[in-house]
Amino acid sequence: MTFLHRSALARAGVVTLLAAGGLGVVAGPAQAADQADLQLIPLSYQLAKGVEEARAKPFKFQVDNTTGTAGAKDVRVTVETKGLKPRKVGVVVPEGCEVDGTEFSCLLGDLAAGTTEDFGIPLFSTGGKGAAGTLRVTISAATADPDLENNTVEHDITVTEPGYDLTTWVQDVYADVQVDGDEAGESGLKPVRPGETAPLDWAVFNDGSRRATGVAYGIALPAGVTFAELPEGCVEQDLGGLATAYCEDGGAVLKPGEYYTAGVRVKVRADVTEPVLRPGFVFASGLDAASGEPEEEPRVASSAQRRTFTETDDGDNTAQFDVFVDLTTQPTPTPTPTAQPTPTAEPTPSGGATASPAPTAGGGAGGGLPVTGVQVGLIGGIGAAILLAGGALLMLSRRRKVVLVTPTDERAED
Repeated sequence: MTFLHRSALARAGVVTLLAAGGLGVVAGPAQAADQADLQLIPLSYQLAKGVEEARAKPFKFQVDNTTGTAGAKDVRVTVETKGLKPRKVGVVVPEGCEVDGTEFSCLLGDLAAGTTEDFGIPLFSTGGKGAAGTLRVTISAATADPDLENNTVEHDITVTEPGYDLTTWVQDVYADVQVDGDEAGESGLKPVRPGETAPLDWAVFNDGSRRATGVAYGIALPAGVTFAELPEGCVEQDLGGLATAYCEDGGAVLKPGEYYTAGVRVKVRADVTEPVLRPGFVFASGLDAASGEPEEEPRVASSAQRRTFTETDDGDNTAQFDVFVDLTTQPTPTPTPTAQPTPTAEPTPSGGATASPAPTAGGGAGGGLPVTGVQVGLIGGIGAAILLAGGALLMLSRRRKVVLVTPTDERAED
């Protein structure tokens, strides 16, 4: 997912275009024959009726460069809005984007080879339900792309019944991440040393028009990463060698514009040999109804936190993250010489003093070079994690029934 952090395209009082806070700087120069191979994948499809402009839902898309052999530089998204029906849906153009008639274009940043990144196009409800037209979305880059066919999507938008709409967000794992539900102001973060722990900054947003009653969420970690701390109410298990956790907070109630999070810390195994461990997943779902006291109180999302991403639409309930590892060799401390005891004269029967031999320094080899072994391929872990996340989402979706709303939640236009 994210390598470094893309610049924020913020607009006061509204969501930003960008999802996870930043496409990263491409790591290392590519070979001349290497090329980026971008694909654009839509993740959001539906918008709940009644979503207001101030809490617009970012329709989530993914830029995929996992088949590319080079990083993509200056990735840009261009959005054509003339196909939308203005009586059904409106679009928020983030600050910093270039507008040309019904089209706007925004610079996302660089995307390293072998990674993906999400972004969102903020939409809001302007009228009734039904087909709301089409967005034409195109991605491009300064780097050569051998196949442009997958770089453009004609994406149909549908406005549904009013309802809650959960969207997950998660930041890539670094040692000094700020746990605040966004990436604003965070740059130059330090990778995690093997054997050490780091916080996971994640959140579940309600981007719908009704409250969500009860929250269920799950976390699947990449191979080589384990949980160091989980909230109450979580069940941890090992599935296919991957650490996973399923959690419920039955008392939580998320109103539109609020988000939910709880403290999670992860640990990088001491024997990892890869600088980036991926992919990890966070996924969420609403429960049937709230019951009991909440373990965590939802908070109102700030404009910096409302970035991309809905249960009206469960296609965007999953977010990916990577864990960045510091594999640099640390200086080996110089051993402190051990003081040798001074020989003590021992009395002999003849009264002469015989010097005792000095003790021999302890033998055996000192700490040698670490055994790194063969690097483990990521393909198997990625596949298992994706299957795990998909299975968990299926389980969560089966739990979901009709979401009941109180009369005070209803609107006249419903």
